[in-house]
Amino acid sequence: MPAVAGTETAGDPYIPRSGNGGYRVEAYDLDLTYRVPTNRLEGTATLTIVTDQKLSRFSLDLVGLGVKRVRVDGRKTPFRHADGKVRITPEKALAAGATVTVVVEYVGAPRPRRSRWGTIGWEELDDGVLVASQPSGAPSWYPCNDHPSDKATYRVTFATDAAYTVIASGALVSRTVVGGRGVWRFEQAAPTPTYLVAVQVGRLASVPVDLAGVAGTLHRPAAIAPVVDRELERLPEMMALFERTFGPYPFDGYGVVVTEDEIEIPLEAQGIATFGSNHLDGSGREERLVAHELAHQWFGNSVGLRRWSDIWLNEGFCCYAEWLWSEASGSERVETLARRHHRALASAPQDLLLVDPGADDMFDDRVYKRGALAVHALRVFAGDAVFTDILHAWTTRYRHGLATTDDLLALADELAPGAAAVLGPWLTERALPAFPR
Repeated sequence: MPAVAGTETAGDPYIPRSGNGGYRVEAYDLDLTYRVPTNRLEGTATLTIVTDQKLSRFSLDLVGLGVKRVRVDGRKTPFRHADGKVRITPEKALAAGATVTVVVEYVGAPRPRRSRWGTIGWEELDDGVLVASQPSGAPSWYPCNDHPSDKATYRVTFATDAAYTVIASGALVSRTVVGGRGVWRFEQAAPTPTYLVAVQVGRLASVPVDLAGVAGTLHRPAAIAPVVDRELERLPEMMALFERTFGPYPFDGYGVVVTEDEIEIPLEAQGIATFGSNHLDGSGREERLVAHELAHQWFGNSVGLRRWSDIWLNEGFCCYAEWLWSEASGSERVETLARRHHRALASAPQDLLLVDPGADDMFDDRVYKRGALAVHALRVFAGDAVFTDILHAWTTRYRHGLATTDDLLALADELAPGAAAVLGPWLTERALPAFPR
């Protein structure tokens, strides 16, 4: 077979300029040095890729940073970097099924990437950094194959001024201080999509917490630590509820990061949730968001998306988790919340297909609430015991993997025959179905 150039897209219509074809990534090793005052990042990214076909050329996603050099299996390799793509042409074509090491050295001042959903990716704070990459912001800080279907393991080494705390996806395996610079090393053994890899940098005080047997860590500015800690007092109860309902927590630990800055919405990453000081301000008004972000560790992080059109699988289940926590914590019952949101949806435009909302509407609140109502309809049909069996089977069968709406329908029908027909109108019809009874 003749060698071909890998496609410069993953073929997902929601993010048509993201992702690449011809290979998959097995592992990323990111070695990063960052200066907070000047927002200067120097990085070496080592990717272990496996080719799907014989490749004469392949590409990576990288936006807003400059590439210094590229090596493929140790050989300096020609490349061209333009329009958010690093196009790499090896001296010899890569054989199909080959395991190849790609090293990219790069440098620059990272900044958020513009998108139809606003600016996403690397974001400077008043005194630090946060990363919010969903759905296509990862290339703002490292070269990657940016699509959720390409999960990989990660090692991240991050050097910065010693006064700052660094939190990244994965387990912290070491921290050293040399010459006023802190070097933090993290390893994420669970397969992770690019958009769920995060780095947060700030002047934070960290404290370990026991989350019903799961190792937890709270990272927050010392000045607001008492308020944040009170807001998160019930996090162990929340973890226990979700483990009973969804199955065992799928990662080694869970970290919560709170920035001194206010941010628009909380952010989930693999094993981490990030909140602004405006979300955990002592009022208790945003406790539902704490539940939502924790639930993402099962729905979206461990069980990942094969395509962005299935975003309701993440957001619908996590919205329903908010309702479950509300009832379990002594607040409003699931039935009350479901009825209220059904009434609100009935007065909203009836022009959205939950199974394929379109890129512009993938984060529309109707996806979240109608998705949660679809989950409720499944529960009403199956009964509580079988519903829990379905959730446990879902998070076990697709643990650290990828799934689609069709996979859920098949599983639901397997354990509760007829469930797919019940879910169908919620997913594939624009008109809002009647409230489930």
